[in-house]
Amino acid sequence: MLESKIIKLTVRDVRFPTSLEQHGSDAMHTDPDYSVAYVVLETDSDAALKGYGLTFTVGRGTEIVVCAVKALSTLVVGKTLKEIVSDFRGFYRLLSSDGQMRWVGPEKGVIQLATAAILNAVWDLWARVEGKPLWKLLVDMDPAKLISCIDFRYITDALTEQEALDILVKAKKGQKSREEQMLKEGYPAYTTSCAWLGYTDQQLTQLCSEALAQGWTKFKVKVGADLQDDIRRCSLIRKLIGPNNTLMIDANQRWDVNEAITWVTKLAEFHPLWIEEPTCPDDVLGHASISKALAPLGIGVATGEQCHNRVMFKQFLQAAALQFVQIDSCRVGSVNENLAIILMAAKFNVPVCPHAGGVGLCELVQHLILFDYISVSASLNNRMCEYVDHLHEHFKSPTVIRNAAYIPPKDPGYSCEMLEESVQKHHYPEGEVWRAVEQQGKP
Repeated sequence: MLESKIIKLTVRDVRFPTSLEQHGSDAMHTDPDYSVAYVVLETDSDAALKGYGLTFTVGRGTEIVVCAVKALSTLVVGKTLKEIVSDFRGFYRLLSSDGQMRWVGPEKGVIQLATAAILNAVWDLWARVEGKPLWKLLVDMDPAKLISCIDFRYITDALTEQEALDILVKAKKGQKSREEQMLKEGYPAYTTSCAWLGYTDQQLTQLCSEALAQGWTKFKVKVGADLQDDIRRCSLIRKLIGPNNTLMIDANQRWDVNEAITWVTKLAEFHPLWIEEPTCPDDVLGHASISKALAPLGIGVATGEQCHNRVMFKQFLQAAALQFVQIDSCRVGSVNENLAIILMAAKFNVPVCPHAGGVGLCELVQHLILFDYISVSASLNNRMCEYVDHLHEHFKSPTVIRNAAYIPPKDPGYSCEMLEESVQKHHYPEGEVWRAVEQQGKP
Protein backbone atom coordinates (compact mmCIF):
# COMPACT_ATOMS: atom_id res chain seq x y z
CA MET A 1 0.00 0.00 0.00
CA LEU A 2 2.98 2.31 0.46
CA GLU A 3 3.43 2.01 -3.30
CA SER A 4 0.08 3.74 -3.80
CA LYS A 5 0.44 6.81 -5.99
CA ILE A 6 -1.40 10.03 -5.24
CA ILE A 7 -3.32 10.74 -8.43
CA LYS A 8 -5.62 13.58 -7.41
CA LEU A 9 -5.94 16.35 -4.82
CA THR A 10 -9.22 18.13 -4.22
CA VAL A 11 -9.75 21.02 -1.81
CA ARG A 12 -13.04 22.58 -0.72
CA ASP A 13 -14.03 25.66 1.26
CA VAL A 14 -16.25 24.41 4.11
CA ARG A 15 -17.74 26.95 6.53
CA PHE A 16 -20.10 26.82 9.49
CA PRO A 17 -22.14 29.94 10.46
CA THR A 18 -21.07 29.92 14.11
CA SER A 19 -21.12 33.73 14.27
CA LEU A 20 -24.92 33.66 14.31
CA GLU A 21 -24.82 32.44 17.94
CA GLN A 22 -21.49 34.05 18.94
CA HIS A 23 -19.73 30.68 19.30
CA GLY A 24 -15.98 31.28 19.21
CA SER A 25 -16.24 35.01 19.86
CA ASP A 26 -13.33 36.74 21.57
CA ALA A 27 -11.81 40.21 21.93
CA MET A 28 -10.26 40.14 18.43
CA HIS A 29 -12.53 37.76 16.52
CA THR A 30 -16.01 39.05 17.22
CA ASP A 31 -17.91 37.15 14.52
CA PRO A 32 -16.03 33.95 13.57
CA ASP A 33 -17.52 31.44 11.18
CA TYR A 34 -15.57 28.26 11.93
CA SER A 35 -14.23 26.95 8.63
CA VAL A 36 -11.75 24.61 7.00
CA ALA A 37 -9.90 24.22 3.75
CA TYR A 38 -10.67 20.52 3.37
CA VAL A 39 -8.24 18.38 1.37
CA VAL A 40 -8.75 14.89 -0.03
CA LEU A 41 -5.90 12.91 -1.58
CA GLU A 42 -6.95 10.11 -3.92
CA THR A 43 -4.66 7.22 -4.81
CA ASP A 44 -4.47 4.57 -7.49
CA SER A 45 -4.89 1.84 -4.86
CA ASP A 46 -7.36 -0.92 -5.69
CA ALA A 47 -8.89 -0.28 -2.28
CA ALA A 48 -9.70 3.32 -3.29
CA LEU A 49 -7.47 4.52 -0.46
CA LYS A 50 -7.77 8.22 0.40
CA GLY A 51 -6.12 10.64 2.78
CA TYR A 52 -8.01 13.48 4.44
CA GLY A 53 -6.59 16.73 5.76
CA LEU A 54 -7.70 20.20 6.77
CA THR A 55 -6.57 23.54 8.03
CA PHE A 56 -8.72 25.74 10.26
CA THR A 57 -9.85 29.31 9.54
CA VAL A 58 -12.63 31.58 10.83
CA GLY A 59 -14.52 32.43 7.64
CA ARG A 60 -13.43 35.07 5.14
CA GLY A 61 -10.03 34.19 3.74
CA THR A 62 -10.64 30.46 3.52
CA GLU A 63 -10.85 30.89 -0.23
CA ILE A 64 -7.27 32.23 -0.21
CA VAL A 65 -6.04 29.11 1.60
CA VAL A 66 -7.87 26.99 -0.98
CA CYS A 67 -5.99 28.79 -3.76
CA ALA A 68 -2.67 28.18 -1.95
CA VAL A 69 -3.45 24.48 -1.60
CA LYS A 70 -4.13 24.28 -5.33
CA ALA A 71 -0.84 26.05 -6.04
CA LEU A 72 1.06 23.48 -3.95
CA SER A 73 -0.85 20.46 -5.26
CA THR A 74 1.51 19.92 -8.20
CA LEU A 75 4.26 19.05 -5.71
CA VAL A 76 2.15 16.20 -4.30
CA VAL A 77 0.20 14.64 -7.16
CA GLY A 78 2.16 11.93 -8.92
CA LYS A 79 4.21 10.88 -5.89
CA THR A 80 3.84 7.54 -4.15
CA LEU A 81 3.34 7.43 -0.42
CA LYS A 82 6.60 5.47 -0.16
CA GLU A 83 8.50 8.25 -1.94
CA ILE A 84 7.16 10.76 0.56
CA VAL A 85 7.61 8.90 3.85
CA SER A 86 11.02 7.45 2.97
CA ASP A 87 12.31 11.03 2.90
CA PHE A 88 9.64 12.96 4.78
CA ARG A 89 12.08 15.69 5.75
CA GLY A 90 12.87 16.21 2.08
CA PHE A 91 9.20 16.27 1.15
CA TYR A 92 8.48 18.83 3.88
CA ARG A 93 11.23 21.04 2.47
CA LEU A 94 9.86 20.56 -1.03
CA LEU A 95 6.54 22.07 0.07
CA SER A 96 7.95 24.75 2.34
CA SER A 97 10.94 25.78 0.24
CA ASP A 98 9.73 25.82 -3.35
CA GLY A 99 12.01 28.30 -5.07
CA GLN A 100 9.17 30.59 -6.13
CA MET A 101 6.22 29.96 -3.80
CA ARG A 102 8.32 30.32 -0.64
CA TRP A 103 8.44 34.05 -1.44
CA VAL A 104 4.84 34.34 -0.22
CA GLY A 105 5.85 32.66 3.05
CA PRO A 106 8.32 31.39 3.80
CA GLU A 107 6.84 28.95 6.33
CA LYS A 108 4.24 31.41 7.54
CA GLY A 109 0.77 32.71 6.87
CA VAL A 110 -1.54 31.36 4.20
CA ILE A 111 1.14 29.30 2.50
CA GLN A 112 1.93 27.52 5.77
CA LEU A 113 -1.76 26.87 6.45
CA ALA A 114 -2.00 25.31 3.00
CA THR A 115 1.13 23.24 3.63
CA ALA A 116 -0.42 21.97 6.86
CA ALA A 117 -3.65 20.94 5.13
CA ILE A 118 -1.77 18.89 2.55
CA LEU A 119 0.64 17.32 5.03
CA ASN A 120 -2.19 16.51 7.44
CA ALA A 121 -3.77 14.54 4.58
CA VAL A 122 -0.48 12.76 3.88
CA TRP A 123 -0.11 11.74 7.54
CA ASP A 124 -3.73 10.58 7.56
CA LEU A 125 -3.04 8.49 4.48
CA TRP A 126 0.11 6.97 6.02
CA ALA A 127 -1.69 6.07 9.26
CA ARG A 128 -4.53 4.46 7.29
CA VAL A 129 -2.05 2.38 5.29
CA GLU A 130 -0.48 1.19 8.55
CA GLY A 131 -3.93 0.51 10.02
CA LYS A 132 -3.29 2.72 13.06
CA PRO A 133 -4.58 5.96 14.52
CA LEU A 134 -1.94 8.63 14.01
CA TRP A 135 -0.93 8.79 17.68
CA LYS A 136 -0.21 5.06 17.63
CA LEU A 137 1.76 5.35 14.37
CA LEU A 138 3.97 7.94 16.08
CA VAL A 139 4.28 6.06 19.37
CA ASP A 140 5.29 2.83 17.60
CA MET A 141 7.72 4.50 15.19
CA ASP A 142 11.42 3.86 15.61
CA PRO A 143 12.96 7.02 17.13
CA ALA A 144 15.47 7.39 14.30
CA LYS A 145 12.68 7.12 11.74
CA LEU A 146 10.63 9.71 13.56
CA ILE A 147 13.58 12.10 13.73
CA SER A 148 14.01 11.73 9.97
CA CYS A 149 10.54 13.29 9.49
CA ILE A 150 11.65 16.57 11.09
CA ASP A 151 13.35 19.50 9.39
CA PHE A 152 15.96 20.69 11.91
CA ARG A 153 17.04 23.59 9.75
CA TYR A 154 17.20 26.85 11.77
CA ILE A 155 16.70 25.19 15.18
CA THR A 156 19.95 23.28 15.84
CA ASP A 157 21.14 26.10 18.11
CA ALA A 158 18.27 25.08 20.42
CA LEU A 159 17.83 21.35 19.64
CA THR A 160 20.12 19.06 17.67
CA GLU A 161 19.06 15.82 16.03
CA GLN A 162 21.07 13.89 18.59
CA GLU A 163 19.42 15.69 21.50
CA ALA A 164 16.00 14.97 20.01
CA LEU A 165 16.90 11.31 19.54
CA ASP A 166 18.15 11.09 23.13
CA ILE A 167 14.84 12.50 24.41
CA LEU A 168 12.86 9.87 22.50
CA VAL A 169 15.13 7.01 23.55
CA LYS A 170 15.03 8.07 27.21
CA ALA A 171 11.22 8.21 27.12
CA LYS A 172 11.02 4.58 25.99
CA LYS A 173 11.19 3.68 29.68
CA GLY A 174 7.64 3.37 30.97
CA GLN A 175 6.12 4.02 27.55
CA LYS A 176 3.93 0.93 27.56
CA SER A 177 2.41 1.73 30.96
CA ARG A 178 1.71 5.33 29.89
CA GLU A 179 -0.03 4.10 26.77
CA GLU A 180 -2.18 1.76 28.85
CA GLN A 181 -2.94 4.65 31.21
CA MET A 182 -4.11 6.84 28.34
CA LEU A 183 -6.30 4.10 26.90
CA LYS A 184 -7.92 3.64 30.29
CA GLU A 185 -8.13 7.20 31.63
CA GLY A 186 -7.62 9.53 28.66
CA TYR A 187 -5.68 12.80 28.48
CA PRO A 188 -6.84 15.65 30.77
CA ALA A 189 -8.77 18.42 29.03
CA TYR A 190 -10.04 21.90 29.83
CA THR A 191 -13.11 23.57 28.38
CA THR A 192 -13.43 26.89 26.55
CA SER A 193 -17.09 26.33 25.63
CA CYS A 194 -18.57 28.06 28.68
CA ALA A 195 -17.20 31.58 28.37
CA TRP A 196 -17.02 33.01 24.87
CA LEU A 197 -16.92 36.78 24.98
CA GLY A 198 -20.27 37.20 23.27
CA TYR A 199 -22.17 34.98 25.71
CA THR A 200 -24.60 36.48 28.24
CA ASP A 201 -24.23 36.04 32.00
CA GLN A 202 -27.17 33.66 31.87
CA GLN A 203 -25.35 31.53 29.28
CA LEU A 204 -22.13 31.60 31.31
CA THR A 205 -23.95 30.49 34.45
CA GLN A 206 -25.87 27.73 32.72
CA LEU A 207 -22.89 26.37 30.77
CA CYS A 208 -20.50 26.46 33.73
CA SER A 209 -23.05 24.70 35.94
CA GLU A 210 -23.60 22.01 33.33
CA ALA A 211 -19.85 21.55 32.82
CA LEU A 212 -19.24 21.19 36.56
CA ALA A 213 -21.97 18.54 36.72
CA GLN A 214 -20.20 16.69 33.89
CA GLY A 215 -16.93 16.62 35.82
CA TRP A 216 -15.02 19.54 34.29
CA THR A 217 -12.50 21.17 36.64
CA LYS A 218 -10.54 23.43 34.26
CA PHE A 219 -12.14 26.45 32.57
CA LYS A 220 -10.94 29.17 30.19
CA VAL A 221 -12.50 32.63 29.95
CA LYS A 222 -12.16 35.08 27.08
CA VAL A 223 -11.10 38.56 28.19
CA GLY A 224 -9.65 41.77 26.77
CA ALA A 225 -12.46 43.96 25.45
CA ASP A 226 -13.46 45.82 28.62
CA LEU A 227 -11.66 45.63 31.98
CA GLN A 228 -14.68 46.15 34.21
CA ASP A 229 -16.62 43.57 32.23
CA ASP A 230 -13.70 41.15 32.57
CA ILE A 231 -13.61 41.67 36.34
CA ARG A 232 -17.35 41.03 36.57
CA ARG A 233 -17.27 37.93 34.36
CA CYS A 234 -14.18 36.44 36.00
CA SER A 235 -15.75 37.03 39.41
CA LEU A 236 -18.93 35.31 38.29
CA ILE A 237 -17.10 32.30 36.90
CA ARG A 238 -14.69 31.98 39.85
CA LYS A 239 -17.68 31.91 42.21
CA LEU A 240 -19.37 29.30 40.04
CA ILE A 241 -16.38 26.95 39.77
CA GLY A 242 -15.05 27.50 43.29
CA PRO A 243 -11.56 28.28 44.60
CA ASN A 244 -9.96 24.91 43.86
CA ASN A 245 -10.81 24.47 40.18
CA THR A 246 -8.49 25.87 37.52
CA LEU A 247 -9.17 29.12 35.68
CA MET A 248 -7.30 30.43 32.62
CA ILE A 249 -7.83 33.72 30.76
CA ASP A 250 -7.32 34.45 27.05
CA ALA A 251 -6.99 37.90 25.45
CA ASN A 252 -6.43 36.76 21.86
CA GLN A 253 -3.65 39.34 21.19
CA ARG A 254 -5.69 42.36 22.26
CA TRP A 255 -3.18 44.39 24.30
CA ASP A 256 0.10 46.27 24.08
CA VAL A 257 2.79 44.92 26.40
CA ASN A 258 2.41 47.37 29.29
CA GLU A 259 -1.35 47.32 28.93
CA ALA A 260 -1.29 43.53 29.25
CA ILE A 261 0.71 43.68 32.47
CA THR A 262 -1.61 46.30 34.01
CA TRP A 263 -4.81 44.55 32.89
CA VAL A 264 -3.80 41.06 34.04
CA THR A 265 -2.53 42.40 37.37
CA LYS A 266 -6.05 43.66 38.00
CA LEU A 267 -7.42 40.18 37.25
CA ALA A 268 -4.88 38.45 39.50
CA GLU A 269 -7.39 38.23 42.37
CA PHE A 270 -9.15 35.47 40.41
CA HIS A 271 -5.96 33.37 40.39
CA PRO A 272 -5.70 32.49 36.71
CA LEU A 273 -3.12 29.83 35.88
CA TRP A 274 -2.19 31.68 32.69
CA ILE A 275 -2.91 34.61 30.44
CA GLU A 276 -3.08 33.41 26.86
CA GLU A 277 -1.96 35.50 23.87
CA PRO A 278 -1.68 38.78 25.83
CA THR A 279 -0.11 40.70 22.95
CA CYS A 280 1.00 40.41 19.31
CA PRO A 281 1.74 36.72 18.63
CA ASP A 282 5.03 37.65 16.90
CA ASP A 283 6.38 39.70 19.82
CA VAL A 284 8.80 37.33 21.53
CA LEU A 285 10.45 39.99 23.70
CA GLY A 286 7.08 41.49 24.62
CA HIS A 287 5.91 38.11 25.87
CA ALA A 288 9.18 37.78 27.81
CA SER A 289 8.52 41.14 29.54
CA ILE A 290 4.97 40.11 30.40
CA SER A 291 6.17 36.74 31.71
CA LYS A 292 8.73 38.39 33.96
CA ALA A 293 6.24 40.93 35.30
CA LEU A 294 3.50 38.38 36.05
CA ALA A 295 5.73 35.70 37.57
CA PRO A 296 5.51 37.16 41.12
CA LEU A 297 1.71 36.90 40.83
CA GLY A 298 1.94 33.21 39.96
CA ILE A 299 0.45 33.78 36.51
CA GLY A 300 2.12 32.17 33.50
CA VAL A 301 1.98 33.18 29.84
CA ALA A 302 0.62 30.80 27.22
CA THR A 303 0.88 31.29 23.47
CA GLY A 304 1.46 29.50 20.20
CA GLU A 305 -1.81 29.06 18.34
CA GLN A 306 -0.71 31.78 15.89
CA CYS A 307 3.04 31.11 15.94
CA HIS A 308 4.12 30.69 12.34
CA ASN A 309 6.71 27.93 12.68
CA ARG A 310 9.26 26.04 14.77
CA VAL A 311 11.70 28.99 14.61
CA MET A 312 9.31 31.28 16.47
CA PHE A 313 8.72 28.62 19.11
CA LYS A 314 12.49 28.27 19.42
CA GLN A 315 12.80 31.97 20.19
CA PHE A 316 9.92 31.96 22.68
CA LEU A 317 11.58 29.09 24.53
CA GLN A 318 15.06 30.62 24.41
CA ALA A 319 13.75 33.93 25.74
CA ALA A 320 11.69 32.31 28.55
CA ALA A 321 8.76 34.19 27.01
CA LEU A 322 6.13 31.54 27.70
CA GLN A 323 5.38 29.04 30.43
CA PHE A 324 2.90 27.00 28.41
CA VAL A 325 3.49 25.95 24.78
CA GLN A 326 0.30 25.94 22.73
CA ILE A 327 0.84 23.90 19.61
CA ASP A 328 -1.80 23.92 16.89
CA SER A 329 -2.36 21.10 14.43
CA CYS A 330 -2.89 23.43 11.45
CA ARG A 331 -1.03 26.69 12.05
CA VAL A 332 2.47 25.25 11.56
CA GLY A 333 3.62 22.68 9.00
CA SER A 334 1.56 19.72 10.20
CA VAL A 335 2.86 16.81 12.28
CA ASN A 336 6.43 17.21 11.02
CA GLU A 337 6.86 20.65 12.50
CA ASN A 338 4.83 19.94 15.64
CA LEU A 339 7.20 17.05 16.40
CA ALA A 340 10.07 19.56 16.41
CA ILE A 341 8.15 21.92 18.70
CA ILE A 342 7.15 19.15 21.13
CA LEU A 343 10.77 18.00 21.37
CA MET A 344 12.08 21.55 21.88
CA ALA A 345 9.51 22.07 24.65
CA ALA A 346 10.73 18.87 26.30
CA LYS A 347 14.33 20.07 26.22
CA PHE A 348 13.36 23.41 27.77
CA ASN A 349 11.06 21.65 30.24
CA VAL A 350 8.01 23.71 29.30
CA PRO A 351 4.63 21.94 29.30
CA VAL A 352 2.71 21.54 26.05
CA CYS A 353 -0.98 22.50 26.33
CA PRO A 354 -2.38 22.46 22.78
CA HIS A 355 -4.79 24.90 21.22
CA ALA A 356 -7.90 23.14 19.96
CA GLY A 357 -11.56 23.94 19.41
CA GLY A 358 -12.58 25.47 16.10
CA VAL A 359 -13.71 22.78 13.71
CA GLY A 360 -11.53 19.68 13.56
CA LEU A 361 -8.75 20.97 15.81
CA CYS A 362 -9.79 18.79 18.75
CA GLU A 363 -9.95 15.76 16.46
CA LEU A 364 -6.42 16.37 15.19
CA VAL A 365 -4.46 17.68 18.16
CA GLN A 366 -5.50 14.86 20.48
CA HIS A 367 -3.11 12.62 18.53
CA LEU A 368 -0.18 14.97 19.11
CA ILE A 369 -0.73 15.38 22.84
CA LEU A 370 -1.04 11.61 23.33
CA PHE A 371 2.28 11.19 21.54
CA ASP A 372 3.85 13.90 23.70
CA TYR A 373 2.88 12.20 26.95
CA ILE A 374 3.55 8.60 25.91
CA SER A 375 6.77 9.11 23.93
CA VAL A 376 8.32 12.45 24.95
CA SER A 377 7.43 14.28 28.18
CA ALA A 378 6.17 11.36 30.30
CA SER A 379 4.51 14.01 32.49
CA LEU A 380 1.02 15.35 33.12
CA ASN A 381 2.19 18.09 35.46
CA ASN A 382 0.54 21.40 34.49
CA ARG A 383 -0.56 19.80 31.21
CA MET A 384 -3.99 19.76 29.63
CA CYS A 385 -5.52 19.98 26.17
CA GLU A 386 -8.17 22.48 25.15
CA TYR A 387 -11.64 21.22 24.26
CA VAL A 388 -14.53 23.04 22.63
CA ASP A 389 -17.86 21.29 22.26
CA HIS A 390 -18.75 22.41 18.74
CA LEU A 391 -19.14 20.72 15.35
CA HIS A 392 -17.79 17.26 16.21
CA GLU A 393 -20.89 15.71 14.68
CA HIS A 394 -19.53 16.52 11.22
CA PHE A 395 -16.61 14.07 11.51
CA LYS A 396 -16.53 10.38 10.77
CA SER A 397 -14.40 9.73 13.87
CA PRO A 398 -15.40 12.49 16.30
CA THR A 399 -13.51 13.27 19.48
CA VAL A 400 -14.59 11.25 22.51
CA ILE A 401 -14.51 12.96 25.90
CA ARG A 402 -15.03 10.98 29.10
CA ASN A 403 -14.64 12.40 32.60
CA ALA A 404 -13.18 15.62 31.14
CA ALA A 405 -10.47 13.68 29.30
CA TYR A 406 -9.68 12.88 25.67
CA ILE A 407 -10.12 9.15 25.06
CA PRO A 408 -7.53 7.95 22.50
CA PRO A 409 -9.07 7.45 19.05
CA LYS A 410 -8.98 3.92 17.69
CA ASP A 411 -9.87 4.40 14.01
CA PRO A 412 -6.93 4.37 11.56
CA GLY A 413 -5.85 7.81 10.36
CA TYR A 414 -5.61 11.34 11.70
CA SER A 415 -9.35 11.78 12.46
CA CYS A 416 -9.59 14.36 9.64
CA GLU A 417 -12.32 12.76 7.55
CA MET A 418 -15.55 14.74 7.50
CA LEU A 419 -18.97 13.38 6.62
CA GLU A 420 -19.56 14.04 2.94
CA GLU A 421 -23.11 15.20 3.62
CA SER A 422 -21.77 17.85 6.01
CA VAL A 423 -19.16 18.97 3.50
CA GLN A 424 -21.75 19.40 0.77
CA LYS A 425 -24.23 21.24 3.00
CA HIS A 426 -21.59 23.66 4.30
CA HIS A 427 -19.59 24.11 1.11
CA TYR A 428 -19.18 27.86 0.68
CA PRO A 429 -20.95 29.70 -0.89
CA GLU A 430 -23.24 27.31 -2.76
CA GLY A 431 -24.01 24.79 0.00
CA GLU A 432 -27.53 24.43 1.33
CA VAL A 433 -26.68 26.03 4.69
CA TRP A 434 -25.14 29.12 3.12
CA ARG A 435 -27.96 29.57 0.65
CA ALA A 436 -30.34 29.61 3.64
CA VAL A 437 -28.14 32.10 5.54
CA GLU A 438 -28.08 34.37 2.50
CA GLN A 439 -31.86 34.24 2.17
CA GLN A 440 -32.32 35.09 5.84
CA GLY A 441 -29.86 37.96 5.57
CA LYS A 442 -26.92 37.29 7.87
CA PRO A 443 -26.38 40.28 10.20
